[in-house]
Amino acid sequence: MTDVAIKRALLSVSDKTGLVDLGKALAAKGVELVSTGGTAKALREAGLEVKDVSDLTGFPEMMDGRVKTLHPMVHGGLLAVRDNPDHAAAMDEHAIGAIDLVVVNLYPFEATFMRGAERDEIIENIDIGGPSMVRSAAKNHQFVTIVTDPADYETLMGELEASGSTSLDFRRKCAAKAFAATAAYDSMISQWFAFADQQQLFPDFLAVNGQAPVELRYGENPHQKAALYTPSGPHAQGIAQAEQLQGKELSYNNYNDADAALELCAEFRGGSPAVVIVKHANPCGVAQASTLLEAWNEALACDSVSAFGGIVAVNTELDGETARAICGIFTEVVIAPSVSDEAREAFAKKKNLRLLVTGDLPDPRRGGLAVKPITGGLLVQTRDNGAITEAELKVVTQREPTEQELKDCLFAWTVARHVKSNAIVYAKDGATAGIGAGQMNRRDSSRIAAMKAAEAAEKYGWAESRTVGSAVASDAFFPFADGLLAAAEAGATAIIQPGGSIRDEEVIAAADERGLAMVFTGMRHFRH
Repeated sequence: MTDVAIKRALLSVSDKTGLVDLGKALAAKGVELVSTGGTAKALREAGLEVKDVSDLTGFPEMMDGRVKTLHPMVHGGLLAVRDNPDHAAAMDEHAIGAIDLVVVNLYPFEATFMRGAERDEIIENIDIGGPSMVRSAAKNHQFVTIVTDPADYETLMGELEASGSTSLDFRRKCAAKAFAATAAYDSMISQWFAFADQQQLFPDFLAVNGQAPVELRYGENPHQKAALYTPSGPHAQGIAQAEQLQGKELSYNNYNDADAALELCAEFRGGSPAVVIVKHANPCGVAQASTLLEAWNEALACDSVSAFGGIVAVNTELDGETARAICGIFTEVVIAPSVSDEAREAFAKKKNLRLLVTGDLPDPRRGGLAVKPITGGLLVQTRDNGAITEAELKVVTQREPTEQELKDCLFAWTVARHVKSNAIVYAKDGATAGIGAGQMNRRDSSRIAAMKAAEAAEKYGWAESRTVGSAVASDAFFPFADGLLAAAEAGATAIIQPGGSIRDEEVIAAADERGLAMVFTGMRHFRH
């Protein structure tokens, strides 16, 4: 069986986009229309002749519409194998007419709970008959066409226009899409019951749903294939939803690095102008200042070598002056909540630069789960949304930090939580002075960060490295005093770290010996 002529169609949709045009096209081909409830009403109002499902089943819709299509006269017409003599005999014996086309989309469960409906209304928007018809038709796609997405109506009408039939290739594609739709729908319901209704953190079954894939040129490397999916169900708005105003298509690495930049930039949401520069998912310069241009200059000065070919994110509208400054170096992606006309003009001269507008920045303290695949399993944890305030810091040294040192400590700590472990961040006057990332020991991270700061001082002709008089943040405790001593050698005067090492007293003594101020957060921020 290849092409199947469409003689009878059953239509039952909650999303009525394109419904009337489809109904008219079917009627023009002499297709008998069978429908339910609001769908039948919409078709009749368009002047189309429609038969009610109750005319097939001999039973009225009942129980507030809960029972209408769950009947052998419907599912027999969908599931019958047409060239099976026993099936054909059963159809004749029970006067079951074949249904050749099913057009169904499901009750708006997601939209209902997303708008904060009460539990009873959410439950009522769990579709039963719809998924049953979809699965029956999809299983029997050898003989039945199932369409669940209004975006496929045009293709369906094109097939019917050509021959009055649908091809097996089209029916197979639609069947695959139909099972994906019901799988995603049921997963969404199961996750609502688990997370929202039962308040489970780690449910017995975890569904990870994605939809509308965008195939990327390649993955991290050219020999890898890649695609971007957006989640089904509730999710934060981020890089995947950003509007791209110009530039080449985003690559896998662009998305990954841009996400890292946006997540760190979101830490400064609603604050004074901030600029984040990211390279290979690690920040290489971060600054907050009275103007965006000043913040850009300070962030770039931290590590202008790494900034070449990097990702830039800002926390406020991007102005023309800052845009022109950013254009002074090669930049892959620029991300902003909004962009002025003057800034757009400046970037328009850089045709390959990707310019993304996000609207509001995501909430850095939002909840949710982070999922990481490993061989044979999934690692799942809650998002690292922990935060501390100045009042929660514990001073552990003889010298207390000054007001400016405290500010720099908290700024460095904010950045450090977004740096790959082991992470060391020096900061001074609201700007990073040096960043050490991803080393196997904390001492090397301290030295690398100090080395980068020394290189910046030499490049810009400063009298001394900006690590002198800086605060330094460590994402986890110092297991030995050597990391702290390396920071002291670089000129840091204040330390912020989680504490909790069995050698804390040794580290505190080393800080006291050098007149450093040190505060403990009681919270670490490993990032692997």
